Amino acid sequence: MTNNEIVMQGSPSMENGFLMKTSGESAKHKNYALKTAGFWVRFWAFLLDGFIISAVGGILVNPIFYLMDWSLSDSVWYAPISIITAIFYYSYFVLMTKFFGQTLGKMVFGLRVISLKHDQLTWSDVLFRDWIGRIINNIFMPLYILVVILPENQGLHDYFADTTVVHEKIFVEKDSTPTALPKQEEIIETTEQEEKLELAKLEEKNEQ
Repeated sequence: MTNNEIVMQGSPSMENGFLMKTSGESAKHKNYALKTAGFWVRFWAFLLDGFIISAVGGILVNPIFYLMDWSLSDSVWYAPISIITAIFYYSYFVLMTKFFGQTLGKMVFGLRVISLKHDQLTWSDVLFRDWIGRIINNIFMPLYILVVILPENQGLHDYFADTTVVHEKIFVEKDSTPTALPKQEEIIETTEQEEKLELAKLEEKNEQ
């Protein structure tokens, strides 16, 4: 966070930020945007999700395997327990993110997944992020460190889906001087001057 940014608790009028004019000599704009979540808070939320998945999976899946006298060995990736666990794992992230915008772990830490392209997360956003991207991340675990490097604190799976994770109620204020407005004023002034010159020329012709 730079010196011209502040963090405020609460929710301004819009979820992803809003523009507010201030009175003063400089006539600056204050742009409020949701603060992106860093590596560690996302790491703890992920650990909590992993604990929840393991606990619920153990309660629902293991008794069925015991009753059916199926092996709970997961020494190979194609073992029944491995396949069922993977389906439950990725379904949890995909469905929770699509319908709630956050997993249970993110809820606890006040985090939410948002799209950088759309107002709401689409199925393609979620599938690329929490299925394809997460598979790659889980195969190459060190890739999670990209959250520290990529813009908007994106992980590799966020980068694929053009999403990021933000704090729900922490906003970052950024002051910036307007650039488009003066240009528009210059164009208007130039147009007015041209119109005045044309009127003056017409008046001269009429007088002659």
